[in-house]
Amino acid sequence: MFLRYCEAALKQTQYKQLEDKSWFAEIEGFEGVWGNGDTVEECRTDLLEVLEEWILLKLRDGDSLPIVDGVELKIIEEIEV
Repeated sequence: MFLRYCEAALKQTQYKQLEDKSWFAEIEGFEGVWGNGDTVEECRTDLLEVLEEWILLKLRDGDSLPIVDGVELKIIEEIEV
């Protein structure tokens, strides 16, 4: 589920080449999640690492995550019987 969520989020990435020819990327709706690199692939790798850390922090803090293309990621607490 984690991988599916990341893949869905990455499909919404907006890339931009900067004046220095490096690349910048961000995902709309994922505030503070951005990546950069000398190539598009380096930029995407950086973005994925930031996205993974952002998701883990949100889940740890009990914050909700955006639903992306119908994919929802959340922690469900089990009640002991």
